[in-house]
Amino acid sequence: MKRPGQVKRTHKGFTLLEIIIVLFLVTLIMGLSAVFFSNFLPSVKFNAAGREMTAMIRHTRSLARMNMVSQTFVIDLDNKTYGIEGLDTKHIPQESSVKVIDPFAGEITKGKYSIIFHPAGSMGGGTIILSTRKKALRIDMDPITGAVLNVEGH
Repeated sequence: MKRPGQVKRTHKGFTLLEIIIVLFLVTLIMGLSAVFFSNFLPSVKFNAAGREMTAMIRHTRSLARMNMVSQTFVIDLDNKTYGIEGLDTKHIPQESSVKVIDPFAGEITKGKYSIIFHPAGSMGGGTIILSTRKKALRIDMDPITGAVLNVEGH
C-alpha cells in the first residue's frame, strides 16, 4: 500500500556499477580475442607467401612458354624477396626463412638463386623450402616439364 507522501519509484536505466561491470567484461573479451587472433597472423602471412610464390613460379613458366623466351624466377635469400626478373617482386614474411635445395649445388641459404624457365617448358632449379618455427612448406618442381609437382606443408 502506498503511504501518503510516498512517491513510487520506477527504475528506468542502469546503475553505475552495472555499466562498469559490462564495460569490464567487454574489455576483457576484446583483449583475449586480440591475443588469440594475433597468433594467427604470422601463419596466415606464411600460407599466403607460399601460395603467391607457387603462383608466381607457375606464371613464370607460362610466360616462357607463351612468349617463347626464357624467363627467370629469382629468389633473393638475403633480402627475403622473390619474383620474375624484370617484373614483379614480392616479400617473404620476416618471421619466415627460405632455402633452396639445388640438385647440383646442394642446400643454398644465402645470395640470389635463379630458376630459368625455357620456352620448351624445362627449367633449371631445385626445391624451395619456406619455414617458420612452427611450419614448413616445400615446393617441388619437375626439371624436365618445369611444372610445380607438389606443394606440401609439414
